[in-house]
Amino acid sequence: MLSVLLITFPFFALVLCGYLAARRGVLPQPAIPGLNAFVLYFALPCMLYRFGASTPIGQLLDPAVAGVYMLCALAMVFATVALTRKGHIGWNDAAFGALVAAFPNTGFMGVPLLVALLGAQSAGPAIVTIVVDMVVTSSLCIALSRLDGAGTHGVGVALKSAFKGMATNPMPWSIALGALASALHFQLPGPVDKTIAMLADAASPVALFTIGAVLARSQMNQHEQVAVRDYVPVALAKLLVHPLLVWGAGTAAIAVGVPLTPFALTVLVLLAALPSASNVSLLAEKFGANNGRVARIILVSTALAFLSFSAAVALLT
Repeated sequence: MLSVLLITFPFFALVLCGYLAARRGVLPQPAIPGLNAFVLYFALPCMLYRFGASTPIGQLLDPAVAGVYMLCALAMVFATVALTRKGHIGWNDAAFGALVAAFPNTGFMGVPLLVALLGAQSAGPAIVTIVVDMVVTSSLCIALSRLDGAGTHGVGVALKSAFKGMATNPMPWSIALGALASALHFQLPGPVDKTIAMLADAASPVALFTIGAVLARSQMNQHEQVAVRDYVPVALAKLLVHPLLVWGAGTAAIAVGVPLTPFALTVLVLLAALPSASNVSLLAEKFGANNGRVARIILVSTALAFLSFSAAVALLT
């Protein structure tokens, strides 16, 4: 456990640094979107491209990985909605609560963390889960959020907006280009490859620092009170129920002959054990959900994940 903590500590320490920098005013709030833009549009796409280009195409198109992970994501979404949609929590808030329960912080945290823990071969399954979460899980939750008539637009308009957001998100395109490069065995020219490598190397530290800053900004901008029972159980479900569900489904799949390797299952379980994706807070705000509740779920899951994720790594590796 101590050896695992020695590896995971720097990652969570960078999140804490970003949080403290924003809370103390060292990093002004207006500067946070700039950091976020650098990670989203420059550093992270380069990192994903490099991992995609260096990963065998078969790992990037693994139906067993995608199927098991998607099944568990759908189960988490529907179970969370069913258990939380009551009283003052309507479809809109329940759907975005379900999204933070099923959507781990794979892009900003998971890929660099798992590569450090398990090696570059863990990038393949991680990239598959990013596509599932961006295309399937997010779209489903946005559609569910419209069922109670929240906001001024219907399901169709919301889904159109969601797909437009995915089309303009550089992450899927960088993954697709990396997969194409892998399939064609394409090599970038030396100077271009060096530039991509420099941006990719910046992705992990800047992304982790940005997560902390975004969490601090969300907390500082919260004014409404949210009952503990409305966010702590969802955070615990993300950290405990989600990985257990993936482990159970993956073990059952292997038992019935699904070609899922034990290593890929380990990667999927550890991805599910990650804290909630920080970008869900932006989606919740865009679609009029209770962003204070969503931000608290993300904050609690991130704080607790230092121990819970490290414990999961110690158990599985």
